[in-house]
Amino acid sequence: MDQILNKVGSYWLGQKANKEINSVGDDINSLSTSIEGGAKWLVNKIKGKMQKPLPELLKECNLPVGIFPRDATNYEFNEETRKLTVFIPAICEVGYKDSSVLRFFTTVTGYLEKGKLADIEGMKTKVMIWVKVTCITADGSKLYVTAGMKKTRNREAYEVSRDGVSVDKF
Repeated sequence: MDQILNKVGSYWLGQKANKEINSVGDDINSLSTSIEGGAKWLVNKIKGKMQKPLPELLKECNLPVGIFPRDATNYEFNEETRKLTVFIPAICEVGYKDSSVLRFFTTVTGYLEKGKLADIEGMKTKVMIWVKVTCITADGSKLYVTAGMKKTRNREAYEVSRDGVSVDKF
């Protein structure tokens, strides 16, 4: 009986340790991404290429400033290809005024156009189940979120930056 309990205890302890080690690895990856984004920002500042804040870039493209979590401040934007890469410190969810929820991976990419963020990778929304968001389009007071099907939302709900709530997985 003692041998069985020892084996069960060892297995359980091993599983817990493995989960903690994986969690530490994820934390290190997230920190690395944050540091990498910050280092690129610093190099660009030294070179004299000062990047405008993300909310300002979104506003210039006629998109609501609150699409991304508040702590998503590091980004890369290639003006030639219009590719936007946003770095988020940790996988998180953001709840909006209209009760909708978006989930963000640590890196979100897409192509930025006037009133549109297309070919999005790293973003999901809840429509009974989590569905990949592929496009966000702004038109007047409406925001169209395409996730398998186009869903119209009130743009006003996305005009304020909100904090993300950490989640375990994307």
